[in-house]
Amino acid sequence: MKAMRPKIAIPIPHSGDAAYAERSLPQYERAVEMAGGEPVRIPLEGTPAQIMKVIERCDGVLLPGSKADVDPAKYDAARDAATAAADVKRDTVDELLLQDAYNMRKPILGICYGLQILNVYRSGTLVQDIVSPINHDAGRKVAIAHDVSIEPGSRLAAILTSSPEVPHPAAQEREVPVNSSHHQSADVPGDGLSVVARSPRDGIVEALEGTSPDHFVLAVQWHPERSVDEDEFSRAIFRELVQQAKARHQKMAGEFESV
Repeated sequence: MKAMRPKIAIPIPHSGDAAYAERSLPQYERAVEMAGGEPVRIPLEGTPAQIMKVIERCDGVLLPGSKADVDPAKYDAARDAATAAADVKRDTVDELLLQDAYNMRKPILGICYGLQILNVYRSGTLVQDIVSPINHDAGRKVAIAHDVSIEPGSRLAAILTSSPEVPHPAAQEREVPVNSSHHQSADVPGDGLSVVARSPRDGIVEALEGTSPDHFVLAVQWHPERSVDEDEFSRAIFRELVQQAKARHQKMAGEFESV
């Protein structure tokens, strides 16, 4: 009997740059597949009702990076000169995904821009252009840009320490090297979100997670999809998303059968 592969919704990363979207999206899809999930592309074109038909059959949500920035008007801020144009179609689909995920308690993983749109959706704010001696916008060619320090007792720390292949000192100290491709970051965390990782040298927020124990919500500012071949911690992040989605699917199926 074929094992059930939970369906993970991933929106097309950008509505205005097809080349960027087609270059970046397969990395997320491959990471989900390696973890045992089935990626489902969520289109940015169509009516909300049409898009929701695709979203509703998914078991979890992965919000990927984007070359856009969230419109500062969404968090009542004046636009900084460094803030890139918003992607209205991507934002609309992200909001549909998040509304459904919060209503139905579907697990959520946000990556880079995905962390930022999640935080703003939950009424948090952003730093529009990071000023720091750390190069947070190092880019995809730099495998290790800086370290992140992970909060003890967090879900993210549990993912790190439960990975048998993670080097022992990193698991004990909860400080890990990461890549980095962003010029914005979370500032004030949104409702039901807490900061669980920072860049230790400048305090920039590097991860958020949900505070509700019965709903898996995790977002990281770096790009674990780029390092799944070399890094066990990166693989473990995607495995946790897929395992949470599978557990929710099985729970929902059991409840349906018992009716």
